[in-house]
Amino acid sequence: MLEFLKQPWPWYVAGPLIGLVIPALLILGNKPFGISSSFRHICASCIPAKIPFFSYNWKKEIWNLIFVLGIFLGGMVAINFLANPNPVSINAKLAAELSGYGITNFNNLIPAEILNWQTLFSVKGMLLMVAGGFLIGFGTRYAGGCTSGHAIMGLSNLQLPSLIATICFMVGGFIMANFILPAILSL
Repeated sequence: MLEFLKQPWPWYVAGPLIGLVIPALLILGNKPFGISSSFRHICASCIPAKIPFFSYNWKKEIWNLIFVLGIFLGGMVAINFLANPNPVSINAKLAAELSGYGITNFNNLIPAEILNWQTLFSVKGMLLMVAGGFLIGFGTRYAGGCTSGHAIMGLSNLQLPSLIATICFMVGGFIMANFILPAILSL
């Protein structure tokens, strides 16, 4: 059983399992699925300022914080006890392209050449981590939710704004992966 959990699950198993979270949340507690709202709840609980955006009864949304904590703890369990010791297998063409940018270590999901303290304090690191993090936060707020909220919850509720947001997320991801990220990695 443990070996089964260590292997990547096919899309036709993992997708429906993720999809079943939505009706379970709606049926069991009339709760919407989304992760980015938890950041607002954390700020509302930790920052005693009188900022109108954070002035609401965040305790009614404690379930969302517990849900996100469960995701974090599940990730910790998976990394520490269920991790596959083999290097991440990627397409040979992608490996060749990445080696042109100096990325040759594929033992982790995020190559060590990108995610380390030395790189963080470089121009490349600031663009990837700080500017990227700001853009993700801004985009999430501007779109009224994150990719999981729109693509999983919003689409399952047949919401047109979520369809538009999901299409924009995908187009932005394609542009980032094919044009912007190669330019940043070549710095």
